[in-house]
Amino acid sequence: MAAQDGNSDKAASASDAALARRLERLSRDLESEKKERSEAEARPKTDNAGYGLAFRLASEFVAGVIVGAAIGWGLDRMAGTSPWGLIGFLLLGFCAGVVNVIRASGGMASSANAEDGQGGERSE
Repeated sequence: MAAQDGNSDKAASASDAALARRLERLSRDLESEKKERSEAEARPKTDNAGYGLAFRLASEFVAGVIVGAAIGWGLDRMAGTSPWGLIGFLLLGFCAGVVNVIRASGGMASSANAEDGQGGERSE
């Protein structure tokens, strides 16, 4: 009996040691995961700059359409070609607005890449 008690004590201590090692490893993994999450949450959050960019893009588009319509309307009033000048210049204003939005968003994307350290280069 004494021999069995000695073996069970050794098995229990080996089991406790293995359990302690597992607990220590899990604790390290948990700490590293907490550190990664805190770093991810610590990244600067976007403020209202997104709203400003969206407003700029919308105003670029609307301005193109309004200017085209105004030029067409004015041309129709002077030349008496109603509604063809308005329709033509409204379409041109729409195209100009789309081009302005594409230009502005492309400039924003290249400046965002430069801020991220990518330099605006595409990786393939």
